Amino acid sequence: MREIKLCTMWILYILLAMGGQVDSQGKVKPVTTHLSAKWSHTPLLLETAEYMREESPATFWGFVEMVAQKDPEVFQNKSDKEIFEETLSAAGQFLSPSQLALLKLSLSLRAYSPRIEMYHQIGLDRDLPSSDKCGAAVDVNGKLTCDIEEMRQLVQKETGDKPITYEVDHHFPGGENAKVGVVLYGELGSAEFKKFHQALKDLVSDGKVDYILRHRIKNRSSKKVRLSGYGVELAIKSTEYKAQDDTKVQEDGEGHEEDEEQEVEVEGFLFSKLESLHPEKLEELNQLKKHLVESRHEMAPMKVWQLQHLSMQAAQRIMSAPKDQQLSLFVHTAQNFPMLARSLVRIKVDDKMKREILKNQNQLSSQMEVNPSDAALFINGMYLDMDYTNIYTLLDHIRTEERVMGGLHKLGVYGESLSTLLHLDVSESNQEYGIDIRDTAIMWMNNIETDKAYRKWPVSTGELLRPTYPGMLRSIRKNFHNLVIVADPSKATTADLIRLVEGFITHTAPVRVGLVMAINSDESLRGYDDAGLAMLCAFNYVAENMAGREDANYRALQFLIDVYSNVQEDVTVADITNLFKSKYPSVDLDDVFGEDSDYDVGRLLAQEFVEKAGISNLPQALMNGIPLPEKHLNVDEFEEVVLMEVMRTTQSLQRAVYKGELSDKHDVVDWLMALPNIMPRLNERILSTKSSTYIDLTGTSDKLVSSISAEDFSVLKAPEMTGIIADSCHYITTKSEPALRPLTVWIVGDFDTYEGRALLLEAVKYLRESNSIRLFAIHNGDTTSEASKIFSRAVEVAQKTLSPAVARQFLAKVLVKENARKILDGSKKWTDYEIPGLDMEAFQSRLASLNHEVFEIYSLYCKKVLSLAPGMRTVIANGRMLGTLKTSEKFVQEDFGLLEKYVQSTFGEKITEVLDGEDSSFTGNINDMLMKVTGVLQTKPQSKGRISVPIRSDQHSVIKISPKDPDMPAFDIVVICDPVSTAAQKMGPILMVLQEVVNANIRVVLNAREKHSEMPLKSFYRYVLEPEPQFTDAGELAAGPHARFTGLPESPILTMNYHAPENWLVEVVQSLYDLDNIKLELVESGVHSEFELEHLLLEGHCFEQSSGNPPRGLQFTLGNRQQPVMVDTIVMANLGYFQLKANPGAWLLKLRQGRSNDIYSIASHEGTDTPAGSEDVQIIMSSFRSHVVKVRVAKKPGKQHMQLLSDDNEESGGLWNSITSMPIVGPIVEEWRVLFKEGFSLAKTHWLSTFSSGKTEDDEDETVNIFSVASGHLYERFLRIMMVSVLRHTETPVKFWFLKNFLSPTFKDALPLLAKEYGFEYELVQYKWPRWLHQQTEKQRIIWGYKILFLDVLFPLDIKKIIFVDADQVVRADIKDLNSEDLDGAPYGFVPFCESRKEIEGFRFWKQGYWRNHLAGRKYHISALFVVDLKKFRRIAAGDRLRGQYQGLSQDPNSLSNLDQDLPNNMVHQVRIKSLPQDWLWCETWCDDISKKTAKIIDLCNNPMTKEAKLDAAQRIISEWTTYDGEIKAVMQGFKQNKTLHSEESSSHKHHIEL
Repeated sequence: MREIKLCTMWILYILLAMGGQVDSQGKVKPVTTHLSAKWSHTPLLLETAEYMREESPATFWGFVEMVAQKDPEVFQNKSDKEIFEETLSAAGQFLSPSQLALLKLSLSLRAYSPRIEMYHQIGLDRDLPSSDKCGAAVDVNGKLTCDIEEMRQLVQKETGDKPITYEVDHHFPGGENAKVGVVLYGELGSAEFKKFHQALKDLVSDGKVDYILRHRIKNRSSKKVRLSGYGVELAIKSTEYKAQDDTKVQEDGEGHEEDEEQEVEVEGFLFSKLESLHPEKLEELNQLKKHLVESRHEMAPMKVWQLQHLSMQAAQRIMSAPKDQQLSLFVHTAQNFPMLARSLVRIKVDDKMKREILKNQNQLSSQMEVNPSDAALFINGMYLDMDYTNIYTLLDHIRTEERVMGGLHKLGVYGESLSTLLHLDVSESNQEYGIDIRDTAIMWMNNIETDKAYRKWPVSTGELLRPTYPGMLRSIRKNFHNLVIVADPSKATTADLIRLVEGFITHTAPVRVGLVMAINSDESLRGYDDAGLAMLCAFNYVAENMAGREDANYRALQFLIDVYSNVQEDVTVADITNLFKSKYPSVDLDDVFGEDSDYDVGRLLAQEFVEKAGISNLPQALMNGIPLPEKHLNVDEFEEVVLMEVMRTTQSLQRAVYKGELSDKHDVVDWLMALPNIMPRLNERILSTKSSTYIDLTGTSDKLVSSISAEDFSVLKAPEMTGIIADSCHYITTKSEPALRPLTVWIVGDFDTYEGRALLLEAVKYLRESNSIRLFAIHNGDTTSEASKIFSRAVEVAQKTLSPAVARQFLAKVLVKENARKILDGSKKWTDYEIPGLDMEAFQSRLASLNHEVFEIYSLYCKKVLSLAPGMRTVIANGRMLGTLKTSEKFVQEDFGLLEKYVQSTFGEKITEVLDGEDSSFTGNINDMLMKVTGVLQTKPQSKGRISVPIRSDQHSVIKISPKDPDMPAFDIVVICDPVSTAAQKMGPILMVLQEVVNANIRVVLNAREKHSEMPLKSFYRYVLEPEPQFTDAGELAAGPHARFTGLPESPILTMNYHAPENWLVEVVQSLYDLDNIKLELVESGVHSEFELEHLLLEGHCFEQSSGNPPRGLQFTLGNRQQPVMVDTIVMANLGYFQLKANPGAWLLKLRQGRSNDIYSIASHEGTDTPAGSEDVQIIMSSFRSHVVKVRVAKKPGKQHMQLLSDDNEESGGLWNSITSMPIVGPIVEEWRVLFKEGFSLAKTHWLSTFSSGKTEDDEDETVNIFSVASGHLYERFLRIMMVSVLRHTETPVKFWFLKNFLSPTFKDALPLLAKEYGFEYELVQYKWPRWLHQQTEKQRIIWGYKILFLDVLFPLDIKKIIFVDADQVVRADIKDLNSEDLDGAPYGFVPFCESRKEIEGFRFWKQGYWRNHLAGRKYHISALFVVDLKKFRRIAAGDRLRGQYQGLSQDPNSLSNLDQDLPNNMVHQVRIKSLPQDWLWCETWCDDISKKTAKIIDLCNNPMTKEAKLDAAQRIISEWTTYDGEIKAVMQGFKQNKTLHSEESSSHKHHIEL
């Protein structure tokens, strides 16, 4: 480094001594670009409110309340900067400084803008009055009004249905149970909002409405939302073949804020600084700057030996810089590497650094599988894959981590303890809990240990260890596998399962089968009244009739199967009695099914079992007590899932036998039921966190409930309220002496109701069984009611004033139903329940003097923090609220036992060990600390996979940045990457921003590659990201972030590529220059472009419910209520994948009308936002993050044998359709079937043509569909000429299909004019490369991929044939003839490569090596022109096969060098190619001059011998090319002179939106 500095100083000295040889400096030519959303600006105040909602509903409403209390003028008539500062001031009341920094970053990213736009779109869909007339509007049970008084009147009427609401909606706490729903559409901070908000709050307090808030912007700005969080690449393009347009670009002269001159560092010099220090040397400094700028404009090629050590040399330059500049230099090197590469060659690599890098690489490779030049990001030990992690998901992750770290820090957890707790695995347990199946409610059909059918099987558990063939079931005479079916036997859904389990017994599968008949337990019903009960009576009769036989229950089961064999739908009582009468004619039906029947036993036992097992949906199946997934309980999947469960259980049993834990002395069922995961009762509320919410327990206050007024309490923030409640708790426990109690339970309810008392009683009773739990009751009664709170007062006094053990005994006595009734009716008094240790006189005295305000405080807490309406019940375990209990829902002793076991197994023991271990330094109440720490840690969504990154040494090759504030908790961020890699280009700028935003200990491990054989980076890169919103000097919000490249070399050709998140569909909307071919030496002042986020992608996977196969060809549509069909798509067979273009809003997903909707219906869906009770599949798009849905479809009754992709007149059903529906074999069989059918059809046609003149083909005037792709101005120029040449020679209508992804704004703007001028139809199709399909990085290869990989999903199903024509072709014949070419049953036809030009023979690669062997005498076809029979292509799954083969081959960088051509030729054995006549495509490179005379299409192939430029070749080879070009230019000139006309034509053009 010292040598470099000396060299630079020497150059400076020489140049300063030179005098005025150069008198001017080169002009800076920046390349700038920015990306905007499609929607208008959304206020930062509203985005901040949505950020607060992510913290908690209480925080959101607290923020809303704070804003509503301010004068609306503050947010309406001030500058953007003043409003922003006011917003931050309000947010700062709820957020810590570190959270505030993250808020600024999210506002800079506009992360919540889609949600505001989503509310706006919902408002438009609701057809609200205009905001000019109606500043705020309310929807009262379906009625719209803008008047507060009218709203109150509508509320009083209580008519209509509550409005549809979504999970993203904001419900004001306490109103959820009201009959009237009121949706307020208003803008936070406006005067109208303030009035409506206050009125609606009052109505909620009166219990009259459920108040829902949706944002509505009163006056929308014309500005678009400027986005960030994406990368822009300028890749250096290969110039082997010149492909630049020579059309002169006329600059518009408009300035752009990005083009404003900025001070740019030149080779490390900041010349403005030098000029201020040495004004007398101004001319010499200008000469130096000029020299340095011009010296980097040229990029001479580097030799291989110069490339070898570039990674190491870059690392050396970075590590030699001062510590505070290393990260900046890391970013600068990666982003501008092609310019800096030559200067790196001179750097000598330090041996110490190199050895350290190699040692670290060995360590990382062996322990973490991070190889040299690989990249990895770790935040607090958690790995994030940056290939799939965008800045929005990264922000979410950091925010969650900060919430946990900040919470622990507030609780007094620091340093090593904080890190240890953060690394604990406290995620939702993967333990599968089961129910004890040793229950008399279960009727066992067989017993493997005692039945004669199994007597020849070996009996030793040791047989489990005997080797067998893989997948073979072990026949051992032990009840290892116990399958219980819980079902209503009268339902049709039960019949299939019963038949299947009967088959297990018939075929002596090693499975013990039991049945629980879950039927109506109403004791007044008899067998004649209910089909399920009749089935039970019949079953019991048959079983008892065969009493003493080991197969008695099995015989009874066969009776049920006989019933099912006679019916197709649900069983009726008549079905049962008729069959019973036929089998047992001598038996009086009344004795079995009548009122005095002795055979209706077991109903209550079954009901109790269903309750204990927590079963809510029937049928259900349990394997060894563990519930099987409901989605697999269908006839097609049930056997498979049972088999998989048997195999899985066998493995765990083998381990137990091997370890000696299970032996012949054990009763197997007893042993299984003694496993720690078997519980006396199951409860989904406890075992699943789906319905749970979490309370912030980190708040503190110096007040207690007894020392604060309800009025003062009401204005506190949610964490402070919780802090007061937590500090005021006097817990009820089994024993009074102190003990470690990891589980703290708060029981919330109205204890003056039976349901509230019952919940509290069950909790108190459980205390007798465990001393590890402590209990506190929180009152949620109606404080406005005049009713005396007898029990609420008694509970409060008991828990506050009695010793814990005495309070437990007293409450256990008085809360019993009978005792409570006697107290309430006055027949008993408190003194009748006196117990030892209770001073009844003092108790009654405190009861009389208890301040009623206590209940007001509890009620406020329940409403504002817990969002509970008065009277609602819940259980809170260590800050986790288990959802709201329904009125009839039970939560009993066994549930508290399960809760304790669950808490202990997931995190209780682990946290206790840290906080109460030998090394612990904690003082104070350990149980309070356990509760609060657990409450904080369980909010982490994921905690697995945290590791300590194993770095051997960090002295010479690791960039280290210390935390800004060492006293605050700091993130541990580790980045491993090569300093000259694409990962470094992206990660460097992100680290620069994170360094400002979060308190972090950052380490960048330079994973430099030891040797290179080619240039490691061939592109310049900018990542667009700012730490907070920027404002102008006038206080207005700045235009927004953008990418700016300066100091670029002028001679190379650069191609611009956007690297946006996977689910963004981005397109260029403004650019004068060709962004595919940027050459700065041809540019006057710079290149500016504007891109737009056109759509957010909705992705999904679809499968048939019965078979599990993807329904190939199924079509979905997406729209809203006003316009149900806006976009559509087709399902692939690959993973059942589909994608739909959407934008923020509420969408309806439907099957497309027609064949899809006729054959299929949607059976189930995941990842949607469908409100309860809605038949429509609704999806909310409210985020920049990916949205993926899973849909299962089922064939409608009577349509089971119909196929989507078959002809309407084809015969349906039969063996063929059964086989062809299979995912792998099907398409192959289908292809042979089609070939056979078409051979027959050909013969038939020949026969008819001989004896008749009738037409058998489609109408000859059918439209010809032509598909083409183009990128760059030159190829678009070629494309226009190709189109005109087609139209000149074709009489029939032509429709062009263009891939929209790569077209320039100029071309898209000109299309309507050309369509009118030349009389053709066109359509723009668009498809996003699926994330699961191997990605290409080079633009040309991406375009090649689009040509061949998505043919089955790009076009509507009614398009039968499509012709692909390359843009650089000129057509000389009627293209209709090509469309009519017979493909002989092949899905597509290509023209073979010409072989007539002999001088090019050495370049015919397909005649040698791999291709000669692979083709085996077949021809190698060119991909410049091909015809696709889309119906056949889809029917034989050709697209899916091509994608599958591509996925395998593309992993090898040396495969598929000509992707669009090599792939179909490689697949010729699987997807047949029809060779089209040679004269359809002539190319000078491969075809001789003689054959040109008969050529129908001329193609401008690249010539590997001459490397002639495309433009020159076109003018030389094709005589009519220049004429076409001049004609089109004249038309385009007319277009430019009359843009108004173009606009009108564009708006009136019929356009198919998307496939």
